[in-house]
Amino acid sequence: MEMDSLWNVFLTASLGGLGWWIKSQHEELKRVQILLNRTREEMAKEYVTKSDSSAVLGQIMTKFDRIEEKIDRLMER
Repeated sequence: MEMDSLWNVFLTASLGGLGWWIKSQHEELKRVQILLNRTREEMAKEYVTKSDSSAVLGQIMTKFDRIEEKIDRLMER
């Protein structure tokens, strides 16, 4: 009878420990998923898309062309 009680206590403690470990791993996984989602959001704020970059580069080139034309006109005088 005493051996059965010890065995029950051992199994209960083992299953309790396993349950606690699974719960803590699940919570850690949720935390990592939240951090990953935040990282994705932050990256979208910091980086420029290819189309935006091309549009800005086009505007800069237009400004440089205008400056170049003005310099050419000044050189002709």
